[in-house]
Amino acid sequence: MGTERVAGSGDALAEGWLSSPVDRIGGRIAVPGDKSISHRALLLGAVAAGPLEVDGFLDSDDCRATRAAVKALGVRVESLDAGRLRVIGPGPRGLHDPAGPLDLGNSGTGIRLLTGLLAGLGIQAELTGDASLRSRPMERVAAPLRQMGANIETDGGRPPLRLGEAGRITAIDYALPVASAQVKSAILLAGLSARGVTVVRQPAVSRDHTERMLQSLGAPVEFDQHRAAVRGPCVLNGGRIGVPGDFSSAAFFLVAGLLRAGEGLLIRGVGMNPTRTGLLDILRAMGGRIEVREPRQLGAEPVADLWVERSPLQGIDVPPELVPLAIDEFPVLFVAAAAAKGRTRVRGAAELRVKESDRIATMARALTGLGVRLRETDDGIDIEGGPISAGTVDSAGDHRVAMSMAVAGLVAAGQIRIGDVRHVGTSFPGFADLARSAGFGLEDSP
Repeated sequence: MGTERVAGSGDALAEGWLSSPVDRIGGRIAVPGDKSISHRALLLGAVAAGPLEVDGFLDSDDCRATRAAVKALGVRVESLDAGRLRVIGPGPRGLHDPAGPLDLGNSGTGIRLLTGLLAGLGIQAELTGDASLRSRPMERVAAPLRQMGANIETDGGRPPLRLGEAGRITAIDYALPVASAQVKSAILLAGLSARGVTVVRQPAVSRDHTERMLQSLGAPVEFDQHRAAVRGPCVLNGGRIGVPGDFSSAAFFLVAGLLRAGEGLLIRGVGMNPTRTGLLDILRAMGGRIEVREPRQLGAEPVADLWVERSPLQGIDVPPELVPLAIDEFPVLFVAAAAAKGRTRVRGAAELRVKESDRIATMARALTGLGVRLRETDDGIDIEGGPISAGTVDSAGDHRVAMSMAVAGLVAAGQIRIGDVRHVGTSFPGFADLARSAGFGLEDSP
C-alpha cells in the first residue's frame, strides 16, 4: 500500500486554493482527531476530580479556542507528545470567573457546551467569538438553561452570551424541538450540577459523544436514540480518553475516493460512532463501494479503517432519517450528487442554514457557478448530476465548503479557484498537505 500519510499540525495559511482535475488518487492516509470529542474532553476534564489524559487530541483553531477558554477558568492543560495532552482541573466546584471575555473563535460546539457547563457552576462570564459565530442562534441553548435557573442574556438571540450570578440550578425534563447534539449536551453538562435527574428528549437521533464520555468517566447517565438523562449532582473521574479520526474529515476523502480512487484509498482509524456515519449509508445507497475494515473500540468509541474505490454514483432521494446523522457532511455530499448520474433530492436539512455559513445557499451558489443544475428549497436542495465546469467559487469563509470544492476540482472540466480558505484550520489542520499526498491537484492561490 505504500507509506501512510498523516495530517500534520497545519498548512501555511493560504488565501485561496486552485484545485485541478486529476485521473487518480490513492494510498493510505489518516485524518486528524475528532473535533467534537476533543472539545468534550477539554470541558469534562476541566471539572473532573482527577487528571484526564487525552490521546489523539485535534490541535485545530476551534479546539485551541476551547483550550484557551478553560485555562482562563483555572484549568491547567499540559501538552505531552504529539496529539496528547493532560487536563488538570481545580475540582468540580473550583473553576473561577474569567478575567475577561471568553473568545471561542468560530466554534459553535465550544460556545454552546461551555455555556451549559458554566451555567451549572454559577460562573459569571461573557462568551463570544468571531463574526461568523456571533451570527449564529444561541437561544436554543439559553432558553432551556434558563428553565433550569441559569441567568443568561444573549444579544438578540446571538452571542455574546452573558452568564450572571444565579442560585443552584434544578433538573428539568426537556423535549428538543429539533434534534441537536450541541443543545442536548449543554443541558446534560448543566445537569451534572443540578439536583435530580435531567432528561433530554429528542425527535431524532443526534450525536452521543457527550453521553459516551460521561459514562466512561463514571457519571450516572442513561441514553438511547430517543432520550438522554444524567443524575446530579455528580463528580466525574479522571482517566484516559482516546480520540478517533474525525469521520467528518474522512468524508472529503470518501467522496474523493469514490470519484477518483481507481486502485483504492485506505483511511485508517476513523471514528465509526453510529450517530455520525449517515454519509456512509447515503454514499452506499448511491452505489459507492466502501468497505469497513478491522472494526474495533477506542475507549467508548467504535473505530475502523475505511477502504473506498472509484464507483459510478447514482442520484437518490436521501432518506430523512439519515439527515441528522450526516448534517456536517452535506457540503461534500452535494459534490458527490453533482458528479452522480440523475437527481439527488435532500429535504429536512434546514439546520444547514445556521452553520458557519448558510450551507445550502453557499453550496448552491458555488455549484451553480460551476454549471451544475439545481433547485434550492427552504430545507434542502435538488441536484441534477452532470458535468462540473471550471470556475471560481467563494467558500464564504466556511471550512467545509472550501474542502468540498477542493474535492469537486478532482472531476471538473478545468481548474476551480476557491476563495477564502483561511478557516479550514478550524476543523482540519493539514488538509491541503494530506490531500496533495493522496494525489489531489491542489495548490495555494493568492
